[in-house]
Amino acid sequence: MAIDLQSILFFSFAAVALLSAMMMILHRNPVYSAIFLIVTLFALAGFYVLLDAPFVASVHVIVYAGAIMVLFLFVIMLLNLKRDPSRERGKLARRAFAALLVIVLLAEIGILIGAPFFAGPAESKTGQIAGGAIVGLANGSSTDSTVAGNTANIGRQLFTTYLLPFEIASVLLLVGIIGAVILAKRKLI
Repeated sequence: MAIDLQSILFFSFAAVALLSAMMMILHRNPVYSAIFLIVTLFALAGFYVLLDAPFVASVHVIVYAGAIMVLFLFVIMLLNLKRDPSRERGKLARRAFAALLVIVLLAEIGILIGAPFFAGPAESKTGQIAGGAIVGLANGSSTDSTVAGNTANIGRQLFTTYLLPFEIASVLLLVGIIGAVILAKRKLI
């Protein structure tokens, strides 16, 4: 079984993403957790590059690892988190509930991963059995679905088909920014 560079990069990004996501959850310091979240987001951007969508990867890094994480760090610094003795009660029950949720999530992931292996070959509309890969990139085909991350295609769709939702999202973000500034100024005065 030959392993190519794309497989090596995929497993490397997956290992970094899983390890940094676990460190983000398990670390007690919220600033370090935010930094581990940035590492996770960079690893996810690597997945987009492997899927031949460099524009989506760069927007992912700019928006999430840049703007959203700066907002998270600002909120963490603004809150000035301290220990609260009332939160110590019920800690065991919360951890047991979290462990149950993790087990359910892992079971779902196992079902999703195992589903294509247990399903039989798909039948086409003509009744013939079509044995092929589920993902277009697995068999090397380059259909329209595999070049969806192309910058020209995204720009064309964004400014034609999805222009109204794009503008609504930008207005909502502007309202959120103005609201945050007003709330921050009100608390300072």
